[in-house]
Amino acid sequence: MTQAEIKLCSLLLQEHFGEIVDKIGTHLIRTGGQPLRVIVHDTGTSLDQVKKALCVLIQHNLVTYQIHKRGIVEYEAHCSRILRILRYPRYIYTAKTLYSDTGELIVEELLLNGKMTMSAVVKKVADRLTETMEDSADVQPPPPAPTLSINEKDMYLVPKLNLIGKGKRRRSSDDDAAGEPKPKRPKQTAESKEPIPDDGIYWQANLDRFHQHFRDQSIVSAVANRMDQTSSEIVRTMLRMSEITTSSCAPFTQPLSSNEIFRSLPVGYNISKQVLDQYLTLLADDPLEFVGKSGDSGGGMYVINLHKALASLAMATLESIVQERFGSRCARIFRLVLRKKHLEQKQVEDFAMIPAKEAKDMLYKLLSENLISLQEIPKTPDHAPSRTFYLYTVNSLSAARMLLHRCYKSIANLIERRQFETKENKRLLEKSQRVEAILASMQATGAEEAQLQEIEEMITAPERQQLESLKRNVNKLDASEIQVDETIFVLESYAESTMKRA
Repeated sequence: MTQAEIKLCSLLLQEHFGEIVDKIGTHLIRTGGQPLRVIVHDTGTSLDQVKKALCVLIQHNLVTYQIHKRGIVEYEAHCSRILRILRYPRYIYTAKTLYSDTGELIVEELLLNGKMTMSAVVKKVADRLTETMEDSADVQPPPPAPTLSINEKDMYLVPKLNLIGKGKRRRSSDDDAAGEPKPKRPKQTAESKEPIPDDGIYWQANLDRFHQHFRDQSIVSAVANRMDQTSSEIVRTMLRMSEITTSSCAPFTQPLSSNEIFRSLPVGYNISKQVLDQYLTLLADDPLEFVGKSGDSGGGMYVINLHKALASLAMATLESIVQERFGSRCARIFRLVLRKKHLEQKQVEDFAMIPAKEAKDMLYKLLSENLISLQEIPKTPDHAPSRTFYLYTVNSLSAARMLLHRCYKSIANLIERRQFETKENKRLLEKSQRVEAILASMQATGAEEAQLQEIEEMITAPERQQLESLKRNVNKLDASEIQVDETIFVLESYAESTMKRA
């Protein structure tokens, strides 16, 4: 656990759950599993506050607990789950894209509440959808005067009242026309309430399935950029067919025959079986090896090499970062060492066609940034420099982890900057919110345009310009967070896939 990850977790907990939850969660991240009394003692927080903070963290699946043999309960925070908070907007947007507004609201409620019963989720989502429909309905202006009319039948209808006096005799208008009283209602007690049918059965968002979808979308986009739309649609079909049959951590999808793929292509995609076979052959022969052939039955059996695809995406990300930070020539050297695995300095100069002094400076620059490493292979046991090969190589996993560390630091800086911007303009934001509330209230009561204009002028032109600048800056910071998190997802997926293969 690096300091950058701990700092980012602390910022996320503070922003979403407050200072006390942040204090308890960060303490557990630093120390590992601890019992309740030790947490209270070490953090200097009251027992009641620690219990409430742990309840919040457990509710949101950020802390788990286990009972040891001696009967002591220990609580442990999970940094990886806390970092997933960064991805919440992306989860919600994906649900909206796949399952429209209803899916979006379901996922949003589950993420906001951690875990919920199905009945509670359905009720909340139904209420929110109803409110949205009411708000979007055309609002008719109120009539100049109320319409005072009543149905003639209603003029003689006696209202139903239940009047209970202080004496023993009781009269009620609930009696029917025959004068017979209705059966007595049983008293409502806490015990008489029926339990909710799904009480105790809780649901939560399946983040692993979202990650699988993100991975598949990245692979499809990579194929589309490298080849064409038809190739990407074939790969998308293969991934969709493998969603249930292939584990999210498997290095390959289950083998699929050419005939199965042809039958599963989208209805409007008019390509012949012969053209499909040509595309599959082309994909299998591609140097990236996203698609591989595993047999000849059923017109040919094909798989998608998920690990190879993630590795290619991660290496493309590394190359892009090197090019942005150090220029195209450094990127050429990095790409060369990455492809050739091991190269001496003279070989790098020759293959990259870069002057010796410049190539040497660039190699040392990449070496100092831990993007490449130097491996010594001695000819003799004394390790004499004159009898030793010095080979440059790229440790892909180490470089990916180093860049992950930088990404965590970048997002922490972005969050701190956003918080600073908001704090500096706190007074102006509060004033803007008050003005908006007044305007909404006056519009609801049918205020005149001149009155609304007068309220709007409470915010001066310089203040309005400052608000626009703040909004623009915050939007840029939010967009940057999402982009950096996309890089984090690619590098994390590659690191996890490599560790599972080891």
